[in-house]
Amino acid sequence: MIIIPLIFICVVVPAIVLHEYAHAWSADKLGDRTARNMGRLTLNPLKHIDPFGTVLVPLMLYLPYALGWTRSPIIFGFAKPVPFDPNNLRHPRRDIMLVRLAGPLMNVMIAFVFAKALVFVHNPLGQEVFATAVLLNLGLAVFNMVPVPPLDGSGILYAILPRRMLVYVNRLDNFVGVVLVFVMLNMGWLNFLDRFIFYIAHWMGV
Repeated sequence: MIIIPLIFICVVVPAIVLHEYAHAWSADKLGDRTARNMGRLTLNPLKHIDPFGTVLVPLMLYLPYALGWTRSPIIFGFAKPVPFDPNNLRHPRRDIMLVRLAGPLMNVMIAFVFAKALVFVHNPLGQEVFATAVLLNLGLAVFNMVPVPPLDGSGILYAILPRRMLVYVNRLDNFVGVVLVFVMLNMGWLNFLDRFIFYIAHWMGV
């Protein structure tokens, strides 16, 4: 079972940390220095890791997949939220969307790098780690693109919905939204994402 801690240390934690770093970096480039001022514009995992969201939740979701109890590579994990002030962004409605989409885009890029590097790996353990890295990063990216607050895909709503409707989006962009996401997962409403994730992985050559 050495593969489980290896996957967790080499794949899950970096995927989540780099995801959050992408949020901080994009916000900084778009005019908001809040994350920089709070020390979050860094790749230091200790600045991002949340014991529950970065460790316990992904582990609980990954174990059934690792043990063969499910084929779903969807990982729902989170680090400490990267703070940003929309009022500091140059074009708030557009830039909120860009800041939020930066995280999933980072995970797609990571998946692509692992997929292309996989052809050079001949050790069975290494192949399993790299292939799992592709699937888990794609799972994190695709899952986060669901346009339900507080998932990153909800950033699209800030760009396209009338301002009066954003009040209702904001009401879900907190713990209430997290509970809603867990309900959707447990009810199987997001199972259709599995096929999409495996399709992209196959397209990448995994």
